[in-house]
Amino acid sequence: MLIKLKYCITTICAYALIACTKEQKPIEVSSPGNVNKITFSLSNNGIPQYQVLHGETQVLNPSEMGFVFKDADSLYKNFEIVNVRQDSFDNTWTQVWGEKKEIRNHYNELKVELKEKGTKNRKLNIEFRAFDDGVAFRYVFPEQGIKDSIFIMDELTTFNLSDDGKAWWIPAYGQQRYEYLYKDSPVSALDTVHTPLTIESKNGLALSFHEANLVDFASTTLAHTKETTLKTDLVPWADGVKVRTTKSFTTPWRTLQIGEKPTDLITSHLILNLNEPNKIEDTSWIKPFKYMGIWWAMHIGKYTFWEGEKQGATTKHAEEYIDFAEKEGIDHLLIEGWNKGWTPDWYKNAMHQFSFTNEADNFDLETVTDYAAKHNVRIIGYHETGSNIDNYLKQIDSAFALYNKVGIHDVKIGHVGSLLKMKEWHHGQFGVNYFRYVLEKAAEYHLTVLYHEPIKDTGERRTFPNMMAREGARGQEYNAWSEGNPPSYTTILPFTRLLSGPMDFTAGILDVEVKQGYPGRRVHSTAAKQLALLVTVFSPIQMLADLPENYEGQPAFQFLKEVPTNWEDTKILNGEIGSYITTVRKDINSDDWYLGSMTNEKARDFDIPLSFLEENATYEAQIYADAEGTDETHNPDAIAISKKKVTTSDVLKLHLGASGGAAIRFKKLN
Repeated sequence: MLIKLKYCITTICAYALIACTKEQKPIEVSSPGNVNKITFSLSNNGIPQYQVLHGETQVLNPSEMGFVFKDADSLYKNFEIVNVRQDSFDNTWTQVWGEKKEIRNHYNELKVELKEKGTKNRKLNIEFRAFDDGVAFRYVFPEQGIKDSIFIMDELTTFNLSDDGKAWWIPAYGQQRYEYLYKDSPVSALDTVHTPLTIESKNGLALSFHEANLVDFASTTLAHTKETTLKTDLVPWADGVKVRTTKSFTTPWRTLQIGEKPTDLITSHLILNLNEPNKIEDTSWIKPFKYMGIWWAMHIGKYTFWEGEKQGATTKHAEEYIDFAEKEGIDHLLIEGWNKGWTPDWYKNAMHQFSFTNEADNFDLETVTDYAAKHNVRIIGYHETGSNIDNYLKQIDSAFALYNKVGIHDVKIGHVGSLLKMKEWHHGQFGVNYFRYVLEKAAEYHLTVLYHEPIKDTGERRTFPNMMAREGARGQEYNAWSEGNPPSYTTILPFTRLLSGPMDFTAGILDVEVKQGYPGRRVHSTAAKQLALLVTVFSPIQMLADLPENYEGQPAFQFLKEVPTNWEDTKILNGEIGSYITTVRKDINSDDWYLGSMTNEKARDFDIPLSFLEENATYEAQIYADAEGTDETHNPDAIAISKKKVTTSDVLKLHLGASGGAAIRFKKLN
């Protein structure tokens, strides 16, 4: 991993205090460009509190901090400041893969050491970092001779917003984990919600609350307490304890990304910068890719996940898909249902017993992997745990060893079920530790990971870049067997869920009317919008989800084959949450740029300046757009394909039909 250290300046100042002083002078730290400022102080009762400004705009009014331990033992007042330290840091690091190759990590830091007055005399440190794109802080409870276990019952961190605003949210607790349609409402009307929580504030700023570097701790949700105040609500264990630990603890970073407009949030790298550097020394085995799968055929009902007359995972079907993938140059093939344990009602029993080494009838793993290797296609392994974590962990080493033996280097791991082990939340401390354990175990076996029904992303892909992507939201499959995702849904995701990290959305459906699927079900978009999703929804692994026969002979399939999954740079040209977005990305392996633009149920016309293109260069714009008269309900499969020469001084006109889109490759000409 390449690290370019520019400078790192450390200044330490002992903080002279007078014990009898009731009120301390506020301590401030500003971001390097003086864009954001954090002010820390103690109240008259010794309660830690902080506030945040963006320029002259008050973002957070004084907001309190602290904890409640078991037996109502509170750690939040009667503090005094014993030391203060301020640092500055600036370096540039290189992603193994990503939406941008070079990431600058530039912040000013404030570390405050606190100590309780009185008999307990406990210490608590708070670390703040101010970036130009937001702020973050975390608690460090240092080792201080505590012999008993520490049970955190509540975290008292508040976010006292100075203004109301429109919040885009999904509920924190429910059977569907993170798989809900987004709602919007005033902050003052929120209940308890997942993060990232995105807010368009009445003060004109765009805000996103989340967390970074979530390790051995409960996930954060945000509860509305009063007016425009939100409070951290840690996801509990089944017995109500929020966090179990011993001796000491360090919380994840509590983060607030701040933008002048919503599109600024998308190109913020604050979450990644708050995670630890890459721990995998040799990353040569970690590679982005595109893949196909028998998956969509199962979801639309053409095949089944289980053994029987319509079984999808058979040796015969696998070889047919491999032949198509080789012919079209697709890297990988996902095969779900290859192992023993699948039944018609498996998903109704979250403690279902799967085998991860024994094959289903009509499927031979080594025959398929050998056939794939001969045809330059790699198989993606699949493990559906059914949320029976005990059963999975008993087999994980033998299962990963089997994949090593047959040449599988990538594994998709599912966790269908509202609770892990029928008792613990996916996003509680138990789930957080489970998902991290599996990720590290996969790294030992040189396997990349794709999680479905996961814990949310908090930037761990920087530390373990074998964490390629995850679901963590409603994906494409909801269009196959439910009322589906409305046209606005994919114009919300880039401003909400995708702020946390890559998503396996499984786009690229050209037969959006799903003619072979369940009656009355369809994808609520045009086919051109499906192409655009490969650009607007970032993932280093992208599924071309449709059936092979729906790609056969389709000129638009060329874009799906050519669009990269790894990028040198990303820019957002326009966007409005829930309405539209236009994204451009530069290929890491060429001088080409790719554009994706999409809209909600409203047709739109855009004038797109091409100023992102290289000066003094000519490009061929290969345009895939909604055909004339096309929208979600009128000839939605029709894609108009055209070409024209353009330069950086040109302005490109685009028309998007209702729930439509456009995808463009800008190929640099010699």
